[in-house]
Amino acid sequence: MSAPTTRPEAPHGESPSPRAVRLARNAVAVTFTLNGLAVGSWFSRVPAVRDALNLTAGQLGLLLLAMSVGALLAMPTSGLLAQRLGAARTVTVATILVALGLTVAGVGATQTGSFAVVALGLVTFGYGSGACDVAMNVEAAAVERRLGRTIMPRFHAGWSLGSVAGAGLGAGAARLDVPVGGHLVAVAVVVLAGTVLAARTYLPQGSDHTGDPADATPAARRRAQLAAWREPRTLLIGLFVLVAAFTEGAANDWLAVAFVDGREMSEAAGAAVFGVFVVGMTLGRTVGTVALDRWGRVPVLSATIGLAVVGAGLAVLAGSGPVAIVGVALWGLGASLGFPVGMSAAADEEAHAAVRVSVVAVIGYTAFLGGPPLLGLLGDQVGTLRALLVVPVLLLPTLLLVPVLRPVASTEKN
Repeated sequence: MSAPTTRPEAPHGESPSPRAVRLARNAVAVTFTLNGLAVGSWFSRVPAVRDALNLTAGQLGLLLLAMSVGALLAMPTSGLLAQRLGAARTVTVATILVALGLTVAGVGATQTGSFAVVALGLVTFGYGSGACDVAMNVEAAAVERRLGRTIMPRFHAGWSLGSVAGAGLGAGAARLDVPVGGHLVAVAVVVLAGTVLAARTYLPQGSDHTGDPADATPAARRRAQLAAWREPRTLLIGLFVLVAAFTEGAANDWLAVAFVDGREMSEAAGAAVFGVFVVGMTLGRTVGTVALDRWGRVPVLSATIGLAVVGAGLAVLAGSGPVAIVGVALWGLGASLGFPVGMSAAADEEAHAAVRVSVVAVIGYTAFLGGPPLLGLLGDQVGTLRALLVVPVLLLPTLLLVPVLRPVASTEKN
């Protein structure tokens, strides 16, 4: 299949038709869902990869760092790529890298047993995922503006739903002793085919939804990118998203392993606990749009951060397994809105959406760079489960950043 280079071009500045917006909305939802499927499938098999490579917690943290390095390398240029190539082309190329990286990591773990090969696959996977993240969020913000109502969290709910499916498939594959390589190759094929088809119905090129003038030069694009790095609001949103990403990423990276090691659960049960977390995130992102439209970003985000603090604390400190799993669900609910609302806030002004989303993504993904080794090394000292107490400790001061996410006056819908 080829990249969607034949999408119709709309005259510069012309608004796309309602039908085009609906098609783009559905396509973006599919993209988020399939990206979540890829990521959820990988994280659900982390315990199996850990065993196949015979890694300690610290070594596993370094391996997971490879994916974060790839994502972080993609972030500085992803906004410029989305402006120059369009969101559809960027998403398509990025997903090719996601599929390739997932395949190399899975086959590397089961066939070669090589730390280096798996790490190379994860760098590629992370790079593709990072580039796709920026482009699909830019497209999602454009669709949200055209619809005139909050919908970004529901796209991220699609990502979470895909992660739930990935976690479920991972748990089933683990129970049935399906090799990691075969499982991840199959997922890669599905994700690539579905995303390429979906990207063909993104908003028409030239509809101005990337905020990039048709005659903008590469130098002008670079100047716009550098200017975004000097904006206090953009940087503070990035800091908020960093903590939100760490809150989510800590669960993605370590929750299954923490419950396997710290609560003596089976690998399949650990994958199922990760699924509980993602179900909580999916529910929060589905109903959160209603809450955001009714009460606004600041009170809703303040409440969800409180839920995440309580939930993460229970997940670690609860004396019984069932109570801990309730904590995992609350953690998922509480972590559900920070990242998507941060992306919406970065894209409030359409003319600067792509570069600001890119800047916020770079800052936010720093959590994925530092989080895995930090928690892994801490886990070597206090145990993987106890190391997760870092999450509520970081979340509490983040409440001070919530007001900066208020919609700017020119874009506020309510």
